[in-house]
Amino acid sequence: MARTAPGRSRPGGLADAGAGQPLGPAPVDIACGWGTGMLIRQFEYLVALARERHFARAALACHVSQPALSAGIRKLETELGVPIVRRGHRFEGFTPEGERVLHWATRILAERDHLAAEVGTVREGRIGTLSIGVLPEAAAAFGQVAALFGARHPRVMLSARSMGPAEIQRGLAEGALDCGTVRTPLDPARSRGRAVLYRERPVLLTADSSRFADRAVVAWDELAHVPLCRLLPDPLWPRVADAVAAATGEEPAVRAEVDSLPALYEHLARGGGCAVLTHAWLGPGGVPGELRTVPLSEPAEPTGVGLAIAERHPEPLLAAELAAFARSVPLQRRLDAVLPRSDEDAAAPGLVPEPRASSPN
Repeated sequence: MARTAPGRSRPGGLADAGAGQPLGPAPVDIACGWGTGMLIRQFEYLVALARERHFARAALACHVSQPALSAGIRKLETELGVPIVRRGHRFEGFTPEGERVLHWATRILAERDHLAAEVGTVREGRIGTLSIGVLPEAAAAFGQVAALFGARHPRVMLSARSMGPAEIQRGLAEGALDCGTVRTPLDPARSRGRAVLYRERPVLLTADSSRFADRAVVAWDELAHVPLCRLLPDPLWPRVADAVAAATGEEPAVRAEVDSLPALYEHLARGGGCAVLTHAWLGPGGVPGELRTVPLSEPAEPTGVGLAIAERHPEPLLAAELAAFARSVPLQRRLDAVLPRSDEDAAAPGLVPEPRASSPN
Protein backbone atom coordinates (compact mmCIF):
# COMPACT_ATOMS: atom_id res chain seq x y z
CA MET A 1 0.00 0.00 0.00
CA ALA A 2 1.31 3.48 -0.78
CA ARG A 3 2.57 5.64 2.07
CA THR A 4 1.22 9.15 2.51
CA ALA A 5 2.91 12.09 4.12
CA PRO A 6 2.17 13.55 6.49
CA GLY A 7 0.11 10.95 8.33
CA ARG A 8 -0.11 7.16 8.28
CA SER A 9 -1.98 4.86 5.95
CA ARG A 10 -5.08 3.31 7.49
CA PRO A 11 -7.14 0.30 6.36
CA GLY A 12 -9.55 1.13 3.57
CA GLY A 13 -7.09 3.48 1.86
CA LEU A 14 -7.70 6.49 4.24
CA ALA A 15 -4.84 8.57 5.56
CA ASP A 16 -4.77 10.11 9.05
CA ALA A 17 -5.14 13.86 9.02
CA GLY A 18 -1.99 15.61 10.02
CA ALA A 19 -0.41 19.03 9.77
CA GLY A 20 -3.80 20.57 9.08
CA GLN A 21 -4.67 18.21 6.23
CA PRO A 22 -8.21 16.79 6.02
CA LEU A 23 -8.90 13.06 6.17
CA GLY A 24 -9.23 11.66 2.64
CA PRO A 25 -8.35 8.80 0.33
CA ALA A 26 -4.71 7.83 0.19
CA PRO A 27 -3.20 7.47 -3.27
CA VAL A 28 -2.75 3.84 -4.20
CA ASP A 29 0.61 2.77 -5.59
CA ILE A 30 0.08 -0.83 -6.63
CA ALA A 31 3.64 -1.06 -7.90
CA CYS A 32 5.03 -0.48 -4.41
CA GLY A 33 6.64 -3.65 -3.08
CA TRP A 34 6.21 -5.78 -6.21
CA GLY A 35 7.36 -5.66 -9.79
CA THR A 36 5.37 -4.80 -12.86
CA GLY A 37 5.74 -8.39 -14.03
CA MET A 38 3.95 -9.65 -10.94
CA LEU A 39 1.19 -7.07 -11.39
CA ILE A 40 0.68 -8.21 -14.97
CA ARG A 41 0.50 -11.80 -13.76
CA GLN A 42 -2.26 -10.95 -11.27
CA PHE A 43 -4.17 -9.23 -14.06
CA GLU A 44 -3.83 -12.40 -16.15
CA TYR A 45 -5.29 -14.41 -13.27
CA LEU A 46 -8.22 -12.00 -13.02
CA VAL A 47 -9.00 -12.02 -16.73
CA ALA A 48 -8.77 -15.83 -16.84
CA LEU A 49 -11.20 -16.07 -13.92
CA ALA A 50 -13.64 -13.76 -15.73
CA ARG A 51 -13.40 -15.91 -18.83
CA GLU A 52 -13.64 -19.33 -17.16
CA ARG A 53 -15.99 -18.36 -14.28
CA HIS A 54 -14.30 -21.11 -12.23
CA PHE A 55 -11.16 -20.97 -10.05
CA ALA A 56 -9.78 -24.40 -11.00
CA ARG A 57 -10.27 -23.88 -14.75
CA ALA A 58 -8.76 -20.38 -14.54
CA ALA A 59 -5.71 -21.79 -12.76
CA LEU A 60 -5.36 -24.48 -15.42
CA ALA A 61 -5.55 -21.84 -18.17
CA CYS A 62 -2.78 -19.86 -16.44
CA HIS A 63 -0.65 -22.98 -15.83
CA VAL A 64 -0.56 -22.48 -12.06
CA SER A 65 -2.11 -24.22 -9.09
CA GLN A 66 -5.46 -23.05 -7.80
CA PRO A 67 -3.97 -21.87 -4.46
CA ALA A 68 -1.41 -19.78 -6.37
CA LEU A 69 -4.12 -18.14 -8.46
CA SER A 70 -6.31 -17.44 -5.43
CA ALA A 71 -3.35 -16.02 -3.53
CA GLY A 72 -2.44 -13.76 -6.44
CA ILE A 73 -5.96 -12.33 -6.65
CA ARG A 74 -6.10 -11.83 -2.85
CA LYS A 75 -2.78 -9.97 -3.01
CA LEU A 76 -4.23 -7.71 -5.69
CA GLU A 77 -7.25 -7.05 -3.44
CA THR A 78 -4.92 -6.20 -0.58
CA GLU A 79 -2.80 -3.86 -2.66
CA LEU A 80 -5.85 -2.03 -4.01
CA GLY A 81 -7.68 -2.05 -0.69
CA VAL A 82 -10.96 -3.26 -2.20
CA PRO A 83 -12.71 -6.63 -2.58
CA ILE A 84 -12.61 -7.80 -6.19
CA VAL A 85 -14.18 -11.26 -6.18
CA ARG A 86 -17.44 -12.37 -4.55
CA ARG A 87 -16.66 -15.70 -2.97
CA GLY A 88 -18.89 -18.46 -1.65
CA HIS A 89 -18.59 -22.19 -2.06
CA ARG A 90 -17.64 -21.35 -5.64
CA PHE A 91 -16.94 -18.31 -7.80
CA GLU A 92 -19.96 -15.98 -7.62
CA GLY A 93 -18.83 -13.06 -9.75
CA PHE A 94 -17.13 -9.72 -9.22
CA THR A 95 -17.90 -6.85 -6.90
CA PRO A 96 -18.63 -3.43 -8.44
CA GLU A 97 -15.03 -2.47 -7.66
CA GLY A 98 -13.89 -5.73 -9.16
CA GLU A 99 -15.71 -5.02 -12.41
CA ARG A 100 -13.75 -1.78 -12.79
CA VAL A 101 -10.46 -3.52 -11.96
CA LEU A 102 -11.31 -6.22 -14.52
CA HIS A 103 -12.02 -3.54 -17.15
CA TRP A 104 -8.59 -1.99 -16.63
CA ALA A 105 -6.85 -5.35 -16.39
CA THR A 106 -8.29 -6.37 -19.76
CA ARG A 107 -7.26 -3.07 -21.29
CA ILE A 108 -3.72 -3.17 -19.86
CA LEU A 109 -3.14 -6.75 -21.05
CA ALA A 110 -4.41 -5.84 -24.50
CA GLU A 111 -2.06 -2.85 -24.66
CA ARG A 112 0.84 -5.07 -23.58
CA ASP A 113 0.07 -7.50 -26.41
CA HIS A 114 -0.26 -4.65 -28.89
CA LEU A 115 3.09 -3.23 -27.80
CA ALA A 116 4.79 -6.61 -28.25
CA ALA A 117 3.20 -7.02 -31.69
CA GLU A 118 4.20 -3.51 -32.82
CA VAL A 119 7.81 -3.98 -31.67
CA GLY A 120 7.96 -7.38 -33.34
CA THR A 121 6.57 -5.98 -36.57
CA VAL A 122 9.17 -3.21 -36.65
CA ARG A 123 12.02 -5.57 -35.73
CA GLU A 124 11.20 -8.65 -37.79
CA GLY A 125 8.58 -7.65 -40.35
CA ARG A 126 4.92 -8.64 -40.27
CA ILE A 127 4.58 -10.89 -37.25
CA GLY A 128 2.14 -11.11 -34.35
CA THR A 129 -1.49 -11.81 -33.57
CA LEU A 130 -4.56 -9.97 -34.86
CA SER A 131 -7.69 -10.19 -32.72
CA ILE A 132 -10.75 -9.81 -34.94
CA GLY A 133 -14.46 -9.77 -34.17
CA VAL A 134 -16.58 -11.09 -37.04
CA LEU A 135 -20.32 -10.74 -37.54
CA PRO A 136 -21.92 -14.19 -37.94
CA GLU A 137 -23.37 -13.29 -41.32
CA ALA A 138 -19.94 -12.07 -42.51
CA ALA A 139 -17.94 -15.10 -41.34
CA ALA A 140 -17.84 -16.96 -44.66
CA ALA A 141 -17.01 -13.80 -46.62
CA PHE A 142 -14.33 -12.59 -44.22
CA GLY A 143 -12.85 -16.09 -44.16
CA GLN A 144 -11.89 -15.63 -47.82
CA VAL A 145 -10.00 -12.42 -47.00
CA ALA A 146 -8.38 -13.99 -43.93
CA ALA A 147 -7.16 -17.03 -45.88
CA LEU A 148 -5.52 -14.88 -48.55
CA PHE A 149 -3.95 -12.54 -45.99
CA GLY A 150 -2.65 -15.48 -43.95
CA ALA A 151 -1.06 -17.02 -47.04
CA ARG A 152 0.74 -13.76 -47.76
CA HIS A 153 1.82 -13.25 -44.12
CA PRO A 154 2.35 -16.73 -42.64
CA ARG A 155 3.89 -15.33 -39.43
CA VAL A 156 0.73 -13.42 -38.54
CA MET A 157 -1.84 -15.36 -36.53
CA LEU A 158 -5.45 -14.31 -37.10
CA SER A 159 -7.63 -14.89 -34.05
CA ALA A 160 -11.16 -14.37 -35.39
CA ARG A 161 -14.25 -14.90 -33.23
CA SER A 162 -17.91 -14.68 -34.13
CA MET A 163 -19.57 -11.80 -32.26
CA GLY A 164 -22.65 -9.64 -32.37
CA PRO A 165 -22.34 -5.97 -33.38
CA ALA A 166 -22.52 -4.63 -29.81
CA GLU A 167 -19.77 -6.99 -28.63
CA ILE A 168 -17.54 -5.98 -31.54
CA GLN A 169 -18.00 -2.28 -30.81
CA ARG A 170 -17.21 -2.87 -27.15
CA GLY A 171 -14.11 -4.89 -28.01
CA LEU A 172 -12.84 -2.16 -30.33
CA ALA A 173 -13.46 0.52 -27.70
CA GLU A 174 -11.83 -1.40 -24.84
CA GLY A 175 -8.82 -2.62 -26.83
CA ALA A 176 -9.72 -6.31 -26.73
CA LEU A 177 -10.00 -6.33 -30.54
CA ASP A 178 -7.66 -4.93 -33.16
CA CYS A 179 -10.38 -4.76 -35.81
CA GLY A 180 -13.83 -6.09 -36.55
CA THR A 181 -16.43 -6.40 -39.26
CA VAL A 182 -19.23 -3.86 -38.95
CA ARG A 183 -22.26 -2.86 -40.98
CA THR A 184 -21.57 0.41 -42.78
CA PRO A 185 -23.10 2.75 -45.37
CA LEU A 186 -21.61 2.38 -48.85
CA ASP A 187 -21.28 6.14 -49.33
CA PRO A 188 -17.58 6.99 -48.64
CA ALA A 189 -18.71 10.21 -46.96
CA ARG A 190 -20.54 8.15 -44.34
CA SER A 191 -18.33 5.07 -43.98
CA ARG A 192 -15.87 6.87 -41.66
CA GLY A 193 -12.78 5.47 -43.35
CA ARG A 194 -13.75 1.82 -42.94
CA ALA A 195 -12.55 -0.63 -45.55
CA VAL A 196 -15.78 -1.68 -47.29
CA LEU A 197 -15.59 -5.43 -47.90
CA TYR A 198 -18.81 -5.95 -49.82
CA ARG A 199 -22.32 -4.71 -50.50
CA GLU A 200 -25.07 -6.73 -48.86
CA ARG A 201 -27.60 -8.23 -51.24
CA PRO A 202 -30.80 -9.80 -49.88
CA VAL A 203 -31.72 -13.17 -51.35
CA LEU A 204 -34.55 -15.66 -51.08
CA LEU A 205 -33.63 -19.31 -50.57
CA THR A 206 -36.26 -21.71 -51.81
CA ALA A 207 -36.68 -25.28 -53.03
CA ASP A 208 -36.16 -25.85 -56.74
CA SER A 209 -39.81 -26.94 -56.97
CA SER A 210 -41.27 -23.73 -55.52
CA ARG A 211 -43.04 -21.02 -57.50
CA PHE A 212 -40.09 -18.65 -57.00
CA ALA A 213 -37.37 -21.04 -58.22
CA ASP A 214 -37.14 -19.75 -61.81
CA ARG A 215 -37.60 -16.06 -61.05
CA ALA A 216 -34.92 -13.49 -61.83
CA VAL A 217 -35.96 -11.36 -58.84
CA VAL A 218 -38.65 -11.46 -56.16
CA ALA A 219 -40.37 -8.35 -54.78
CA TRP A 220 -40.87 -8.00 -51.02
CA ASP A 221 -44.64 -7.74 -51.31
CA GLU A 222 -44.72 -11.24 -52.83
CA LEU A 223 -43.66 -12.66 -49.46
CA ALA A 224 -47.09 -12.04 -47.93
CA HIS A 225 -48.29 -15.29 -46.35
CA VAL A 226 -45.19 -17.17 -47.58
CA PRO A 227 -44.02 -19.53 -44.80
CA LEU A 228 -40.51 -18.47 -43.79
CA CYS A 229 -37.73 -20.27 -41.96
CA ARG A 230 -35.49 -17.98 -39.91
CA LEU A 231 -31.77 -18.63 -39.42
CA LEU A 232 -30.43 -17.87 -35.93
CA PRO A 233 -28.53 -15.83 -34.93
CA ASP A 234 -29.68 -13.25 -37.44
CA PRO A 235 -29.15 -9.61 -36.42
CA LEU A 236 -30.59 -8.55 -39.80
CA TRP A 237 -33.99 -10.05 -39.05
CA PRO A 238 -35.54 -6.79 -37.76
CA ARG A 239 -34.74 -5.19 -41.13
CA VAL A 240 -36.18 -8.18 -42.99
CA ALA A 241 -39.33 -8.08 -40.87
CA ASP A 242 -39.68 -4.33 -41.45
CA ALA A 243 -39.23 -4.73 -45.22
CA VAL A 244 -41.85 -7.48 -45.42
CA ALA A 245 -44.27 -5.54 -43.21
CA ALA A 246 -43.79 -2.33 -45.20
CA ALA A 247 -44.46 -4.12 -48.49
CA THR A 248 -47.32 -6.37 -47.40
CA GLY A 249 -48.84 -4.62 -44.40
CA GLU A 250 -48.40 -7.82 -42.38
CA GLU A 251 -45.74 -9.42 -40.19
CA PRO A 252 -43.60 -12.16 -41.79
CA ALA A 253 -45.10 -15.65 -41.54
CA VAL A 254 -42.26 -17.34 -39.64
CA ARG A 255 -42.95 -21.07 -39.34
CA ALA A 256 -39.59 -22.38 -38.14
CA GLU A 257 -36.26 -21.27 -36.67
CA VAL A 258 -32.94 -23.11 -37.02
CA ASP A 259 -29.44 -22.31 -35.81
CA SER A 260 -27.21 -23.57 -38.64
CA LEU A 261 -27.01 -23.39 -42.43
CA PRO A 262 -27.09 -27.20 -42.91
CA ALA A 263 -30.29 -27.37 -40.85
CA LEU A 264 -31.75 -24.50 -42.89
CA TYR A 265 -30.90 -26.21 -46.18
CA GLU A 266 -32.44 -29.48 -45.02
CA HIS A 267 -35.61 -27.75 -43.85
CA LEU A 268 -36.09 -25.86 -47.11
CA ALA A 269 -35.27 -28.87 -49.29
CA ARG A 270 -38.07 -30.79 -47.58
CA GLY A 271 -40.62 -28.14 -48.46
CA GLY A 272 -40.26 -25.99 -45.37
CA GLY A 273 -41.01 -22.70 -47.11
CA CYS A 274 -38.41 -20.03 -47.90
CA ALA A 275 -35.68 -18.10 -46.09
CA VAL A 276 -34.43 -14.53 -46.42
CA LEU A 277 -30.69 -13.97 -45.99
CA THR A 278 -27.92 -11.78 -47.28
CA HIS A 279 -25.87 -13.56 -49.93
CA ALA A 280 -22.69 -13.44 -47.83
CA TRP A 281 -24.11 -16.26 -45.67
CA LEU A 282 -23.83 -18.68 -48.57
CA GLY A 283 -20.09 -18.93 -49.09
CA PRO A 284 -18.30 -19.63 -52.38
CA GLY A 285 -19.94 -23.03 -52.81
CA GLY A 286 -23.45 -21.63 -53.05
CA VAL A 287 -26.38 -23.84 -51.99
CA PRO A 288 -27.17 -27.55 -52.46
CA GLY A 289 -28.54 -28.59 -55.86
CA GLU A 290 -32.13 -28.99 -54.66
CA LEU A 291 -32.30 -25.32 -53.60
CA ARG A 292 -32.34 -22.06 -55.52
CA THR A 293 -31.02 -18.60 -54.67
CA VAL A 294 -33.20 -15.78 -55.99
CA PRO A 295 -32.30 -12.09 -55.54
CA LEU A 296 -34.80 -9.91 -53.69
CA SER A 297 -35.52 -6.32 -54.69
CA GLU A 298 -32.73 -4.02 -53.53
CA PRO A 299 -33.57 -1.90 -50.46
CA ALA A 300 -33.93 1.85 -50.93
CA GLU A 301 -30.63 2.47 -49.15
CA PRO A 302 -28.31 -0.55 -49.41
CA THR A 303 -25.62 -1.17 -46.83
CA GLY A 304 -22.34 -3.00 -46.79
CA VAL A 305 -20.02 -4.75 -44.39
CA GLY A 306 -16.70 -3.10 -43.67
CA LEU A 307 -13.61 -3.61 -41.55
CA ALA A 308 -13.25 -1.14 -38.66
CA ILE A 309 -9.91 -0.66 -36.91
CA ALA A 310 -9.66 0.05 -33.18
CA GLU A 311 -9.13 3.77 -32.59
CA ARG A 312 -5.78 3.62 -30.84
CA HIS A 313 -2.70 5.79 -31.13
CA PRO A 314 -0.54 4.70 -32.74
CA GLU A 315 -2.85 2.82 -35.10
CA PRO A 316 -2.39 -0.97 -34.96
CA LEU A 317 0.00 -1.68 -37.82
CA LEU A 318 -1.17 -5.20 -38.60
CA ALA A 319 -4.83 -4.18 -38.53
CA ALA A 320 -4.10 -1.33 -40.95
CA GLU A 321 -2.23 -3.78 -43.18
CA LEU A 322 -5.22 -6.16 -43.15
CA ALA A 323 -7.63 -3.33 -44.02
CA ALA A 324 -5.46 -2.23 -46.95
CA PHE A 325 -5.19 -5.81 -48.15
CA ALA A 326 -8.97 -6.35 -47.85
CA ARG A 327 -9.59 -3.44 -50.21
CA SER A 328 -7.62 -5.26 -52.90
CA VAL A 329 -9.62 -8.51 -52.73
CA PRO A 330 -12.43 -8.78 -55.33
CA LEU A 331 -14.76 -10.06 -52.63
CA GLN A 332 -17.91 -8.56 -54.14
CA ARG A 333 -17.36 -10.45 -57.37
CA ARG A 334 -16.81 -13.69 -55.48
CA LEU A 335 -19.95 -13.30 -53.41
CA ASP A 336 -22.10 -12.28 -56.37
CA ALA A 337 -20.98 -15.40 -58.21
CA VAL A 338 -23.51 -17.47 -56.21
CA LEU A 339 -26.38 -15.40 -57.64
CA PRO A 340 -28.10 -15.87 -61.00
CA ARG A 341 -26.42 -13.45 -63.40
CA SER A 342 -28.37 -10.91 -65.42
CA ASP A 343 -27.14 -8.64 -68.20
CA GLU A 344 -27.29 -5.72 -65.79
CA ASP A 345 -25.12 -7.53 -63.23
CA ALA A 346 -22.56 -8.49 -65.87
CA ALA A 347 -22.18 -4.85 -66.93
CA ALA A 348 -21.80 -3.48 -63.39
CA PRO A 349 -18.24 -2.12 -62.88
CA GLY A 350 -16.07 -2.14 -59.78
CA LEU A 351 -15.69 -4.36 -56.74
CA VAL A 352 -18.61 -2.75 -54.93
CA PRO A 353 -21.53 -1.41 -57.01
CA GLU A 354 -21.81 2.38 -56.95
CA PRO A 355 -24.19 3.33 -54.10
CA ARG A 356 -27.13 5.63 -54.48
CA ALA A 357 -26.33 9.22 -53.60
CA SER A 358 -27.18 10.13 -50.03
CA SER A 359 -26.39 13.03 -47.79
CA PRO A 360 -23.94 12.59 -44.91
CA ASN A 361 -25.39 12.25 -41.43
